[in-house]
Amino acid sequence: MRLFSVVAVLAITGYLMLPENVWVRTVWQVTTGYAATAAILLGAHRLPRADRLPWWCFAAGVFLNTTGIPVSVVGEIYFGFLDLPTPADPFFLGLYPACALGLGVLVWRRDRRRDWTALVDAATITTGFGLLAWVYVIEPQDLGDRMNRWAHATQVAYPIGDLLLIGMMTRLLRSGGSRGPSLWLITGALAAFLIGDTAWVVLGNLGEFGVMLENARWFRRPLESVFLIGFLLFGVAALHADARQVAAAAETPPARLGRGLLALLAGASLIAPALLAVQLHHGTVVNGWALVFGSTTLFLLVVVRMAMLVRETERQARQVRDLARSDELTGLPNRRAWNDELPRALERARRDRTPVAVAFLDLDHFKVFNDTHGHPAGDRLLKAAAAAWHSALREVDLIARYGGEEFVVLLPGAGAAEARQILARALESTPLGQTFSAGVALWDGSETSDELLKRSDAALYVAKANGRSRVELASDNWTMQQAG
Repeated sequence: MRLFSVVAVLAITGYLMLPENVWVRTVWQVTTGYAATAAILLGAHRLPRADRLPWWCFAAGVFLNTTGIPVSVVGEIYFGFLDLPTPADPFFLGLYPACALGLGVLVWRRDRRRDWTALVDAATITTGFGLLAWVYVIEPQDLGDRMNRWAHATQVAYPIGDLLLIGMMTRLLRSGGSRGPSLWLITGALAAFLIGDTAWVVLGNLGEFGVMLENARWFRRPLESVFLIGFLLFGVAALHADARQVAAAAETPPARLGRGLLALLAGASLIAPALLAVQLHHGTVVNGWALVFGSTTLFLLVVVRMAMLVRETERQARQVRDLARSDELTGLPNRRAWNDELPRALERARRDRTPVAVAFLDLDHFKVFNDTHGHPAGDRLLKAAAAAWHSALREVDLIARYGGEEFVVLLPGAGAAEARQILARALESTPLGQTFSAGVALWDGSETSDELLKRSDAALYVAKANGRSRVELASDNWTMQQAG
C-alpha cells in the first residue's frame, strides 16, 4: 500500500508536467487507470472470498472508465466522433452502475437492518443536488431531432450517474460499521469523480470563456488529473489493511445527526429556495414546476426526518426512564421504583379496604459466599436468586432490589397466612443451596410507607437473630423454619 501510494503521487505529479502530446497523455492516463485496476484486484484477492464482490465492482468501474479514454481519443482523431453520443460514452458511463453496485453491496453487508433514517438523509441530499442538475444540466438540453435526442440522453446520463453515486455514498456513510481509512479513501475517490464531472458541466455552461479555460494547460491538466486521483484512491483503499473491515457487519451503531451531516442536510434543503431567488433576481422564473416539485419533496423529507428524530428522542427518553428505575445487575425494579410504587399500593389498599404486606429479604451469609467464591460468583447468585424468587411470587406481587443483598417484596391483598405461603415458596426456591432471612409486616391501614418498612426491617433482624433461614412476621413474631 505504501509503495503504491508513492507511485500514485509520482503518477499525478508526472502527469502535470507531461508535454502537450495527446498520445503521451493518453498512454499516461490509461497506464494509471489500469494500474489502479490491478491494485484493486490485488487488494481484493487478499480478502476473504465473501468480501471481494464490492472491490470487483470498483475495479470494473475504473477499468471501463479508463478504457473510454483511448476509445475517445481514437474516435476523435481518426473517425471524427465529436458530438454525443460517441463510442467512448458507454465506457465512461459504466463507472456509475459498477460503483453504485459496489456501494450497495457494502451498505447491505455493513448494515443488514432497515435504516429508514439513513435512507431519508440520502434521499434529501440526492433530491437537492438532483434539482441543481435538472435546472443547469438536464432541462437546458434541446431535444431537437432524433439524433439530438440521443445526444440529450447521453448528456443527462452523466449527472444522473453522479446523483446515483451521491445517494449511494451518502447511504454508505450513514451506515454502521468501521469508519476507517479504506472507507474514507473510497469516499475520496467518488468525490474526485463528482468534482471532475461538476467542473466539466460548469465549463460547458460558461460558453466561450469555458472553451478558453478548457484549452488552457494550467487549467485543463489539473482538472484531468482529478479523475486519475479518483482511480488511484480506489487502489490505495483496496491495498490498505483496513480494507478487511469495510464490508464487516456493523458492530457500532450508524452515525448520528452530527454537525457536518446537519449542515449538509440544511444546505440540500435550501437549494430550491436559493434557485428560486436566483431566477427572481434575473426577472423570470424559468423552472417553476421543477422548483415546486423539488421544494415539496424536500419539505416532505424534512418533515419525515423530524418525525423520525422525535420518535427516536421519545424512545431514548423511555429507555432512560426504564434504566433509572431498573437494577442493572438483576433487572428487577430498583429502590427508586420501589419508593414510587409502595405509596400507590398503600393508597389502593386504603381505597379498596384490602390487606397488603411488605417483606424485607436478605441473603444469608452473602459476604462469606463472596469471599469464598469471588465477586463474579456473588453477582451470579444475586441474579439467579432474583429470578427464582420472582418466579415463586404471584403475578400481582412486586420484588425490587433495595441495595446490596437486600430485597423488598410487596404483596397486595395478602394477609398473614398467604404471605407465609408465598415467602415459603420463595425460600425453597433459593438457588445454589443458599437461604434468606425475611421480615414481614402487615399494613395497619394508617401507618406511612416508611413506618411499614421500618417494622418489616425490624422483623428481618429478629429473623437473623433467631438463626436465619426463616421468616419473622412483625405482628405476631411468627417464625417459619426452612422446609427440610
